[in-house]
Amino acid sequence: MNHDTMKILALTTLWTLAVAAVGGGILWQFRRRSLRITMMVVGLVPMAAALAAILQSVRAMFISQHDSLVVLWTLAFSALLGLAMSVLLGHWITAGSRDVGLRLRHLGTSYEPAVVGNRGSVPLELAALTDELEMTRKKLAASSERERALETSRRELVAFMSHDLRTPLAGLRAVSEGLEDGVIEDVPGALRQMRATVDRMTGLVDDLFELSRLSAAPPPRRRSAVSLRELAEDVAGETCEHARSEGVKLVVDAPDDDDRLAVHGDADELTRAVTNLVGNAIRHTERGGTVRLAVDRESDGRVRLAVTDGCGGIPDDDLERVFDIGWRGDEQRTPANSAASSSGGGLGLAIARGVVESHEGTIAVTNVTGGCAFQIALPPVPATTA
Repeated sequence: MNHDTMKILALTTLWTLAVAAVGGGILWQFRRRSLRITMMVVGLVPMAAALAAILQSVRAMFISQHDSLVVLWTLAFSALLGLAMSVLLGHWITAGSRDVGLRLRHLGTSYEPAVVGNRGSVPLELAALTDELEMTRKKLAASSERERALETSRRELVAFMSHDLRTPLAGLRAVSEGLEDGVIEDVPGALRQMRATVDRMTGLVDDLFELSRLSAAPPPRRRSAVSLRELAEDVAGETCEHARSEGVKLVVDAPDDDDRLAVHGDADELTRAVTNLVGNAIRHTERGGTVRLAVDRESDGRVRLAVTDGCGGIPDDDLERVFDIGWRGDEQRTPANSAASSSGGGLGLAIARGVVESHEGTIAVTNVTGGCAFQIALPPVPATTA
């Protein structure tokens, strides 16, 4: 490499570094400005450095004016093209950043979808970020909706329990005052009435305790293999007198294969859940009707227990609220007879759902001809447990 070549290379290098230093200073001054302006500076500085280096090379190598003009024109046109592409890229990034900022501002204050512009030109990374923010917004909206529904259920529960406790307390007060004043002649009958009232109130308190225990998610109890067929037969035996007094026929339909109908769970909790469903079905079935307990195994391997009643069906708008805490239909809110008034505070179905979900199962209700069917599906007992 001769002396002239080294001199030309040194000059071009020095001019390139000088322009780069000036461009770096300009870029530092614009570091807090819009990203679009920064992208313009980034696009112009390399072109300016190349232009300065080529100008010095042209002078040092004594290139003809014609050739110099062609080279400089090509370089200027390339610089304009680079500037245009920098402006376009800055516009895309700015639009994506504005979209992200808009979603972030609405994330904690509004659960409605944010109104944004066209996302077709947004870079992939920013588009992925906006998708994550949209998913987060949907999760927050669902959580807010669940919390509102829970708060509504709590208020309804307080109202229902206040009503259900105030009525028997008023009756107890009236009977106790009558006994104290000596105006009640049938003292044993009054005492039996007071005991029945206390038992009903005790049932309400027990339901509240059980519901709070399930909501608190305590450590799991010791569980074992439970045959749903035997459990259904036991519940039918315990509630047959109640069904007979209501004029309702109670039927159990289950195969004899216990191994196929066994689940892994707590027998006492599952018995309470099924008892709540059967008791609810008996109360709402007209005299002469039938309550059927059916146990079988589904195609996916889960064990299913269905309680079908003759209540006449549940309105479609209320099907999703049946298992809410404290929910009861209009007839049960203002019961027309004493039997209905002793049906509890609307906690039985909520407790049943809590028990089933604690066993990693599902519970649902559907309308059938003449009534509705509550279906419980539980995982089968593992082979190691069986």
